[in-house]
Amino acid sequence: MRSLHLIVFIIISLVKASESDDGFCSAPSIVESDEKTKPIYWKATNPTLSPSHLQDLPGFTRSVYKRDHALITPESHVYSPLPDWTNTLGAYLITPATGSHFVMYLAKMKEMSSSSLPPQDIERLVFVVEGAVTLTNTSSSSKKLTVDSYAYLPPNFYHSLNCDESATLVVFERRYEHLGSHTTELIVGSTDKQPLLQTPGEVFELRKLLPMSLAYDFNIHIMDFQPGEFLNVKEVHYNQHGLLLLEGQGIYRLGDNWYPVQAGDVIWMAPFVPQWYAALGKTRSRYLLYKDVNRNPL
Repeated sequence: MRSLHLIVFIIISLVKASESDDGFCSAPSIVESDEKTKPIYWKATNPTLSPSHLQDLPGFTRSVYKRDHALITPESHVYSPLPDWTNTLGAYLITPATGSHFVMYLAKMKEMSSSSLPPQDIERLVFVVEGAVTLTNTSSSSKKLTVDSYAYLPPNFYHSLNCDESATLVVFERRYEHLGSHTTELIVGSTDKQPLLQTPGEVFELRKLLPMSLAYDFNIHIMDFQPGEFLNVKEVHYNQHGLLLLEGQGIYRLGDNWYPVQAGDVIWMAPFVPQWYAALGKTRSRYLLYKDVNRNPL
């Protein structure tokens, strides 16, 4: 009798699935209203393939490390206390150990947490992915940074990032490369306040978070792709990149490898690795991209 009930239940389930608009083999649809109630970039900190979803797949990871590129996915992040930060865990994603000349890491700040200063002559950029922090400096002024806000801190600039509840930051640091008498300044901003820039021959939308003047030896690009859009140029250049996919999903080509990627994934690209991206799915792709600029590669 139990077997009969089970068979009837399966048949009814199959009939209902076949009658649905999505079809039996379709992925579950996401309720649009539910999406709108969630904070921006929520998928970057709660990806589909987070560690909690991989409990039944021991040893599985999408992360890859090669000579000229790496894909670092959330299930392989290793968090430990950040040196001299208070009540903060960090996951180093890109460091000079990979061959890069910059550091990229996630900082998870908890209740009543605060940052430390970077080493001498190190510049820093922080971008808020989740929560909010307060930035203070020697002038005793303070600015609140919320999701999608960022701050560029020049080398040897005293500052502190403080968090009352919780926040997740993506942090970039590198040794500043001086050029003549040029100097950088404190910059605080948000993505939505940055103008769209021309991208001749391309379809994606581009914003730059830092000035394009010679004083700055790197920039952070915010690049938006609608589903089906892709890079026209198959790039091969001397610049290094560190990338965090904030929204969406797609395919990234790195060298001769093709990687499915989604929000929360991080990519390191060494100089001259062939690179290309195409956005897939039903929603916008947005990624944050570090790029060294304005300096002679010699």
